[in-house]
Amino acid sequence: MKRLLFFQTICVLLVISCSEAPRSEALNEFTRQLQKSDDYDAMKRKRIDDLQLKLAGSADGNLTTKFELHNLLFEEYRVFNYDSAYRYALQMKKQAAELNDASKKIRADINLGFCLLSSGMFKETLDSMGRINLGNTPDSLKAEYYAMMGRYFYDLGDYDKDQVYTPVYNIKAAEYIDSALTIWQPGSYPSVYFSGLKYLKTGRNAEAKTNFSKLLQRNDLTPHQLAITASTLSDIYIQEGNIDQAIKLLAEAASADIISSTKETSAAFSLANQLYKKGDVKTASTCINKAIADAVFYGARQRKIQVSAILPLIEAQKLNSVESQKQRITLYAVLVTLLLLAVIGLAVIVYRQVQKLKAAQKLITDAHRKELEINHRLIETNHLLSDANKIKEEYIGYFFGTNSDIFTRIEKFKKTLEQKIAYRKMDEIISVVNNINLKKEKEELLRNFDRVFLKLFPNFVAEFNSFFSPEDRVVLKDNELLNTDLRIFALIRMGIHDNEKIAEILEYSVHTINTYKTKVKNKSIIPNEEFEGRIMKIRTE
Repeated sequence: MKRLLFFQTICVLLVISCSEAPRSEALNEFTRQLQKSDDYDAMKRKRIDDLQLKLAGSADGNLTTKFELHNLLFEEYRVFNYDSAYRYALQMKKQAAELNDASKKIRADINLGFCLLSSGMFKETLDSMGRINLGNTPDSLKAEYYAMMGRYFYDLGDYDKDQVYTPVYNIKAAEYIDSALTIWQPGSYPSVYFSGLKYLKTGRNAEAKTNFSKLLQRNDLTPHQLAITASTLSDIYIQEGNIDQAIKLLAEAASADIISSTKETSAAFSLANQLYKKGDVKTASTCINKAIADAVFYGARQRKIQVSAILPLIEAQKLNSVESQKQRITLYAVLVTLLLLAVIGLAVIVYRQVQKLKAAQKLITDAHRKELEINHRLIETNHLLSDANKIKEEYIGYFFGTNSDIFTRIEKFKKTLEQKIAYRKMDEIISVVNNINLKKEKEELLRNFDRVFLKLFPNFVAEFNSFFSPEDRVVLKDNELLNTDLRIFALIRMGIHDNEKIAEILEYSVHTINTYKTKVKNKSIIPNEEFEGRIMKIRTE
């Protein structure tokens, strides 16, 4: 029975290890691609610059050429930057009107609809798309129009999340998808993907998973198509509770988004959300920062709101983790100190034994000079010497063996600590008190908090100063992001209102924190009882 239980345990551990390995590999690949994101963006900008040079060279050319170049620029910008994509879509709409070309008008309206839908402007999207009269439009445009309308109603249903309207929107979306499916070639990427999406929205998860899995096995997908497919499939695994597989797919989607310089994406945000729930705060923070940077760069307001909602939760967890780390470091420092004291005690014992051996040797030397009548005592002394030598060998061997082991462990201990700190593996951190500069670590923590906070609240200092007369406003020193006054109220803005918690984070007494707050409030032109409420009204951008 015990053997059976043992083998069952081994099997469970092997299954867990095998399930986590692909997830870790995908996350490592995401980290590697993230380091190269600037290179991918540079290639994207190079393609855009080449197109803009061609457009500048055709300034006196015909409108059709300009229209096609504007369309190519729109395609480069559509998931890269909202403002630019929107601007080129408007240019196309104007040129299509001048050309009086029905197909080009539809192309411009579809492009404009994509921009509006990506920005969450549902009414404006329907107004733009509702003006389209397909008429004798080519099938490729018709299919694109139907797919856009299908996405519109699916997104609207997801936004409402209502038991009355959402089912109606999903039915309308399915009707548009069905119309597109009659045009697309069976087996093509849009045909397989949108069939899977329709299955997913109607609760047929098994069929949807089959479609998306088949797509991911193909070698002809673009990075953007791979990202969309993997991200959509991850939703099914999340519903099934298979979070490790969902994280793997989201990491692959986020990597593909980086490769294609896609900024209009939710993969990094969803990945951060799942990693946060799994307790991987470090990677979740990396992902949410990437998601925020993409949302800000792209410029779509709904993405900014979406990704900013989880950031305070992740950063608060990071602060808590650092506090836990500090406690572990203190504990390990105490243990190492006790270990060193034990080594010193052992060294004293060995030293005393060596001194005793020296004394015994002296006695033996003196004994040899005595008369023959004390031979018997000399023999006994020799026996004592032999015993003493054995003691010496045992203690010295034990001392050096123990010392060697201890110093090897200390050296390994230090090396391991340095490595783990570099990778911020909180659960494995071991520290040697002599080499830990807690003050520096705390200052770096607070500086990182300042940077993250000011990225989230770039106008915080200006709005904070607006609460004071000019002569009482905060003036920061060179290279100073926040001072203590600002940091206290930054923590309050992040939702930490407990003075004891603020004092613990900043390493002040509660009395000192109260003194700082009272001093600041007394200088303000705002009543004291309203001051913190005004702080909480400072918005992110």
